[in-house]
Amino acid sequence: MFRNRWIRFLSGTDGKELSPSAYFSSLPVLETNRLVLRPLKRKDAKDIFSFSSDPEVARYVLWEPHRSVADTKAYIRYMLDLYHRGLPCSWAVTLRYSGRVIGTMGFMWYSDANSSAEIGYSFSRSEWNRGYATEALRAVIASAFSALPLNRLEAQHDIRNPASGHVMEKCGMKKEGMLRQRIRNKGELVDVALYAVLRSDLEP
Repeated sequence: MFRNRWIRFLSGTDGKELSPSAYFSSLPVLETNRLVLRPLKRKDAKDIFSFSSDPEVARYVLWEPHRSVADTKAYIRYMLDLYHRGLPCSWAVTLRYSGRVIGTMGFMWYSDANSSAEIGYSFSRSEWNRGYATEALRAVIASAFSALPLNRLEAQHDIRNPASGHVMEKCGMKKEGMLRQRIRNKGELVDVALYAVLRSDLEP
């Protein structure tokens, strides 16, 4: 009973299942003890540029470091377009006490046919090792399974970045294996570890 109330609170949907397009076009605001996850806004450009321009933040992800605020503004415009079209998109992860954006987290893709999706995230280096990614991912998992017709949520990380895998494990995702040279990152084919959580894993 408590768990179901918690999921409804985090999802912002009172447990009502939505179509994927309705969910993505009206991305719910998710609140945790220290964070608020909300749709991106144009005014977030300065905060997002401050960490997306950091080569260390971009090191193990597929996007290149932002070279200017113009790059960040282009990313935000792209995200706003995804919201408008009801396509898989991301939240801005903000600190509850200040409103500052410290990261992004969202869906890489969603498959209606397979009732599955992939989640990804990036956080400011100044906020690493504080549990923020774990806190945010738990909220997203709760929301996704509460509000979407979802059976499987997966995530992957470059094996050179094991800290990302620790976040996934803390959120109940199970490691399913290593995929050799699955993606090309910064011109190099790299191995990735695949994690996933199923709806049945979350059932009492």
